[in-house]
Amino acid sequence: MKRNYYIVTLIMLTFFVISFLTNIIGPLSPEFIKDFKLSDLLAGVLPFAFFIAYGVMSIPSSMLVQKYNEKVIMVAAFVVAFLGSLLLAIEPNYLTAILSLFLIGCGMAMLQVVINPLLRVAGGAENYAFTSVLAQLIFGGASFLSPLVYSYMVINLNKGSSTGVFSLLGPLVPPGMTWISLYWLFAVICLFMFAILLLSKFPKVELAVDEKAGAWETHVMLFKKPVVILYFIALFCYVGTEQGVSYWMSQFLFEYHKFDPQTTGANAVAYFWGLMTAGGILGLFLLKLIDSRKLLVLFTIPAIIALTFGLFGSAQISLYAFSIVGFFMSVMYPIIFSLALSSVDEHHGSFAGILVTGIIGGAVVQVLIGGLGNLFGLRAGMMFLYITFGYMLSIGFWAKPLVTNKTIFDTKDKV
Repeated sequence: MKRNYYIVTLIMLTFFVISFLTNIIGPLSPEFIKDFKLSDLLAGVLPFAFFIAYGVMSIPSSMLVQKYNEKVIMVAAFVVAFLGSLLLAIEPNYLTAILSLFLIGCGMAMLQVVINPLLRVAGGAENYAFTSVLAQLIFGGASFLSPLVYSYMVINLNKGSSTGVFSLLGPLVPPGMTWISLYWLFAVICLFMFAILLLSKFPKVELAVDEKAGAWETHVMLFKKPVVILYFIALFCYVGTEQGVSYWMSQFLFEYHKFDPQTTGANAVAYFWGLMTAGGILGLFLLKLIDSRKLLVLFTIPAIIALTFGLFGSAQISLYAFSIVGFFMSVMYPIIFSLALSSVDEHHGSFAGILVTGIIGGAVVQVLIGGLGNLFGLRAGMMFLYITFGYMLSIGFWAKPLVTNKTIFDTKDKV
């Protein structure tokens, strides 16, 4: 089949947009808390609303895409995300924020289900490993960029800038809530993507039998296997930890060290994602040298140490340590996901849907951290992440994949 590089480019743009809209929630956490007068527990409900959408939408979306087609689902996803963005932009309050984040999360979950199989078809199965890595690098780059865009916009709006786009945004943004400008930007981005998708011609995606999402009975059957539950918990812990650090670090730095969340805090979150991208590049090379289970252990231990410095170090040490956690978390998601799929010999499409549903860890862990933060302080709340990190560390010791990653030291193909 002829490769469709226009669609590959469109998918890369979609990865960028997903990341840009998703990972801004952390830098905005102090603004939600301040402007909506929230406790840590109520603040934890906001990422819960976003990530619980993955639990609601992932498996149904994988079934819907087989009934309709990729273009329909992607267009619908951006319509839903547009409505969510516009809702919070027009009427900013706590309840609309919850509904807005849930709608945006639904849209992003729908996109995630569609774009990976589409990337394999458009770019070619033989290039899928390369294009997948490229997509993750673009995803990380957008996560790095979005907090910097946030800082740039609020600084200019706070100064009363009336040039260019700020002349349009000024009247739309409530006084003292310049961060709302981001949701106007998100609405425009969703409209832009909606228009591009409508004008685009998509290739037909033919999934292999093993890649298709099976019936509910298949998912129930898989959940009866202990290894499936173990890896579901693993993905739950990973996303809970990733978001637990990136969502709460800006508020922690403000609460304990008085760093400005609109500048220093936002930059720290940006570097968390930037270093995660850099670590991912290093991880690509290390996976050619080391068994993935050993690499998982070698990266998880320093991540726990960096978290400890973040929670208990001085102001400057804490500022840098939280960002460094991102570097060491970089290899965890791809290793855990690949170990999971390599640990079963059938129904990989349905299993992948179950694993993606584990993204609800990003919802549940934030509420737990917020609840513990209310009772014992945010530092104690974030110490819950030692449990999730500990579970991921254990995977390096109990995982028994049917196929292990091939390194340059292997003299023969692995079966």
